[in-house]
Amino acid sequence: MTMQLPGFPSAAVACASLLAGIAGCTPQGRAPATIGDGPAPGDYLGASVTALGDDLIAVQAQMRRVRQAGDIDGYTACVAARHARDTGNGFLRHVRTNIDEKGGIWRADAVYTISPTLPRGRMTIDAQVTAAECAENGVPTQ
Repeated sequence: MTMQLPGFPSAAVACASLLAGIAGCTPQGRAPATIGDGPAPGDYLGASVTALGDDLIAVQAQMRRVRQAGDIDGYTACVAARHARDTGNGFLRHVRTNIDEKGGIWRADAVYTISPTLPRGRMTIDAQVTAAECAENGVPTQ
């Protein structure tokens, strides 16, 4: 099963479903939606970040025991937030995520823009806040 999650809904689903209430992932002027119940899923199988340019990164991640596509999409957001923060970039914007599930292993390939200042637009991710919330909720950021 392969899914394409478009930019705006994907970022909203990722943040809302995995880490409901993260201020850094909330679209400006909107409250986060609550999707899914219970603790974050387990079995994070690793992630990597690849620089695609000065302000563009790709995150590849794998998980098992995923409740919904937003779980692994949120995992990529956590990894991207940590990378942005560690490279001196305070903000991210989700571009796209491709998700594939085979044999119970979910794989995501996500692309984000990164920037040191708040980018224009409706949906931004604050890297510092998001990385901290991910760590607090037990979602790996590396």
